[in-house]
Amino acid sequence: MSLQVARSSGSGELALKDRRNWNFIPLVFAYAAMVFVGARIAHGQEIQVRPTVTDPTIRNVVIIGFVGGFVSRNDTKHPEVQFAEYLRDRYPTIHVEVYGNHHGHAALKQIIGLLDTDHDGVLSSSEKKGSTVILYGHSWGATETVAFAHELDKLGVPVALTVQIDTIAKPGHKASAISPNVASAINFYQTEGPLHGQQEIVAFDPSRTQIIGNIRMTYENRPINCDNYSWYSRTLNKPHHKIENDFRVWDEIASLIESDLPDVPSMVPAPPPSGSPFFRYLKRGFQAHGTETALLEAPGDGNDN
Repeated sequence: MSLQVARSSGSGELALKDRRNWNFIPLVFAYAAMVFVGARIAHGQEIQVRPTVTDPTIRNVVIIGFVGGFVSRNDTKHPEVQFAEYLRDRYPTIHVEVYGNHHGHAALKQIIGLLDTDHDGVLSSSEKKGSTVILYGHSWGATETVAFAHELDKLGVPVALTVQIDTIAKPGHKASAISPNVASAINFYQTEGPLHGQQEIVAFDPSRTQIIGNIRMTYENRPINCDNYSWYSRTLNKPHHKIENDFRVWDEIASLIESDLPDVPSMVPAPPPSGSPFFRYLKRGFQAHGTETALLEAPGDGNDN
């Protein structure tokens, strides 16, 4: 049975107002600001502009990713980090951050600050309802994704989607049901090698959480480039890293996120991850020939993925 997810266009354009009636004084200030910004960039200072959501009709979108193992949140060799770059480029008005799977407290502090749009130190009911939170993670990061959703549940913050990629329980953590504040959840896993992911996720309250699927990925006839890992990791645990580096997984995640952000302005046209320049370390070998777009198959259909 093929997994097919309904998609929304999610595209939009930001209108620019007519500036022809500016008078001389605003032009002077605008020119001075441009000179100042240019000088900062010339001196190597990075400037990031993130809009503050003040209009109650505009959703405040925050996406948090968690890397696996002891991977750094800034390690651009890993798809979780590359995917965050891809999302920032595709949706310029949203907030996307990546954290280590042991840094959930720091992530929670930041997400509270991002959702607190009036900066009064309290998350109001309107701020919670006006937000779209999406979480994803691989390996230990997938475990943290579930745990983090539970922490948001305690605060009454809804989560639109959680994505788990080959979930491995962190030391001291046990598998738990998806918390009732999560609207939809999906689980990708593989069963080869010494480390293989949790095969099934379940909802604490099925009436509130839709389990989109538990998707088994296989690689018997599908080589995946894993040069972003050391020789040691590739030799001992390659299947666990193949699923992380599989374009089909990231294309499907991007499609699910798109369906959750129908009114958020995005790039036009917006390519999937498999067609994006942000996935530098994955665009090699087998996946570079356009075969990554094959439909994902649900377990039990007798077909290899």
